[in-house]
Amino acid sequence: MLTEQPNWLMQRAQLTPERIALIYGNQTVTFAELFAASKRMAAQFAAHSVRKGDTAAILLQNRAEMVYAIHACFLLGVKAVLLNTKLSTHERLFQLEDSRARVLVTDSSFDKHHYEHIVQTIDVDELMKGAAVEIEIQAMQLDQTATLMYTSGTTGKPKGVQQTFGNHYSSAVSSALNLGITEQDRWLIALPLFHISGLSALFKSVIYGMTVVLHQRFSVSDVLDSINRHQVTMLSAVQTMLASLLAETSRCPESIRCILLGGGPAPLPLLEECREKGFPVFQSYGMTETCSQIVTLSPEFSMKKLGSAGKPLFSCEIKIERDGQACKPFEHGEIMVKGPNVMKSYFNRESANESSFQNGWLKTGDLGYLDSEGFLYVLDRRSDLIISGGENIYPAEVESVLLSHPAVAEAGVSGAEDKKWGKVPHAFLVLHKPVSAEDLTAYCKERLAKYKIPVKFFRLDRLPRNASNKLLRNQLKDARKGELL
Repeated sequence: MLTEQPNWLMQRAQLTPERIALIYGNQTVTFAELFAASKRMAAQFAAHSVRKGDTAAILLQNRAEMVYAIHACFLLGVKAVLLNTKLSTHERLFQLEDSRARVLVTDSSFDKHHYEHIVQTIDVDELMKGAAVEIEIQAMQLDQTATLMYTSGTTGKPKGVQQTFGNHYSSAVSSALNLGITEQDRWLIALPLFHISGLSALFKSVIYGMTVVLHQRFSVSDVLDSINRHQVTMLSAVQTMLASLLAETSRCPESIRCILLGGGPAPLPLLEECREKGFPVFQSYGMTETCSQIVTLSPEFSMKKLGSAGKPLFSCEIKIERDGQACKPFEHGEIMVKGPNVMKSYFNRESANESSFQNGWLKTGDLGYLDSEGFLYVLDRRSDLIISGGENIYPAEVESVLLSHPAVAEAGVSGAEDKKWGKVPHAFLVLHKPVSAEDLTAYCKERLAKYKIPVKFFRLDRLPRNASNKLLRNQLKDARKGELL
């Protein structure tokens, strides 16, 4: 099997130079122009002593220059760390240090002074003013880490997911075998490129020769206008986005042939409305560790297999295990996945790698079952995971911050139903001394992304725990009768 391929963007620019690669606002960029702009940015990185084998962190909102920066890293053989723009400075500093990034690529919308003491900072807007130098374009080593994305877990400390070029290539190919490709396809991305669901479209673009219509953020009116104006055929969405689109239109735009829905199974009323309005929704199950979807349910099964995430993509496998034994159909257990799109490993986390992999299978930590026809049903996303507006919130991470406050003796966090966001975090606290909700919110703001900050704080005399003193987060919802701070 080949372990090396020519740089994908360079080859795509040679194959279909005049085909449109990117539409962003009023900008239309061909593959030849995308390659030229990315190569120029790579030359500027090189002028700042960025070399093959280095790690570069990217902190940018969705914009054309972010696309150039990502491709520039690949042209140089530099690993790209995609930083979440919603994180606090405290959270980003941890990821910069943990990833061993040599440079931070950003712009004036972010305060670079917070990071200059640990990493060289490069402003993309200032960058393009300098003189370019010649660079040697690197091949794609399929087993080489291309991107690093941080995801939290039960320990509360985020882990860097190492996604190789081979992972991304396999993800794109498996998706194409499932969803198909046409010459007219245009994929709209209003999700952040620092999320795998957004980033994966950039790989599909150069591998398929497909146009990406990029939006800085999601706006119902802008997305509907863009779909019609650019004849968009594919759309990546989370539940909140889909619900907003349904609320604003009586019929799915004619050009749309696929809406890839992530972030957990969609509720019945939403699916029924999709069917009534002709929205072709492909439900999916995936994670950062699987480079986007690994299981997908096509629209023809959306009502027949209500609540299912579907079947694994071609070349991928899933199984359900409990206590080390394979489960029979309808028996509940842990979802295990395997395939060429599954990450190489967590960066610099040996114990996490040892506990997460078993004979080549990734233990997802999610609970589910397979029916008699092999359709996957996800019961619980990583046990205590809170999905709020498509963003993952791990209670342990929020609890760790709350426990660092001098007034907090014990902390438990769980998700509460929310009409707009799906779920929001609530905190349940045992206190050393009195403290206000306002003080706790301000404390969290300095250390957590806004969407992770608890919406409500409850004071309890004790938290629910088992005989081993383990926190029972699933019982915290019963504690909402406690005193509200």
